[in-house]
Amino acid sequence: MTQNLIPITKICPPLENGDRLTRHEFERRYEQMPNVKKAELIEGIVYMASPLRITQHGEPHAHILTWLGIYKAFTPNLQIGDNATVLLDDENEPQPDVLLRIVKGGQSTITDDGYVEGSPELIVEIAASTVSIDLHDKLKVYCRNQVQEYLVWRVYDQELDWFRWRDGQYIKLVPDATGIIKSEIYPGLWLDVNALLAGNLAEVLAVLQTGMNSPEHEIFVQRLSNYQE
Repeated sequence: MTQNLIPITKICPPLENGDRLTRHEFERRYEQMPNVKKAELIEGIVYMASPLRITQHGEPHAHILTWLGIYKAFTPNLQIGDNATVLLDDENEPQPDVLLRIVKGGQSTITDDGYVEGSPELIVEIAASTVSIDLHDKLKVYCRNQVQEYLVWRVYDQELDWFRWRDGQYIKLVPDATGIIKSEIYPGLWLDVNALLAGNLAEVLAVLQTGMNSPEHEIFVQRLSNYQE
């Protein structure tokens, strides 16, 4: 007598903070959890975001997006991303707060299903409760994958760290005598650090406009335009 065997259906486990997974397994579980808006795989470990406060994260995030968005508006061949997943390597799939990448002639590409693959030229993280990750494991991962510039806004400390990849390591860019940091990978992308930390967005954008009026930005725009022709 033949018994009718009931097929066993494998259940996809949910993502949990601290899970150690391959990138393939991380992606499989993440896709089954559409209610989860942000989860990252850093050095093979899963990190899931906590609810975000407007003063400690939401507003700083918006100010960075405004600053970079205006730079993009006047600089061709760039793409800005807000919480976009980045496929870096087998153990790392971060979802940085903001990224800015060069579309043609840059380090990263877009996969057929719409994800960034490779290292964007600039990544920004708003670090409040995540500062221990952003300045340690993520910093090592971004450096190893040659993210050219990495900006960490330490909200509680009222500090901003701007790292530049050079010869296999990160060095910190420091403000000039007027308190302005100037990007080395994106000419004309100038930041008045004190104005940003004080919430003076108008001054941040005024300094950015000065940077975009500089000869170096004009040369950069021409170089990027050549990639599009």
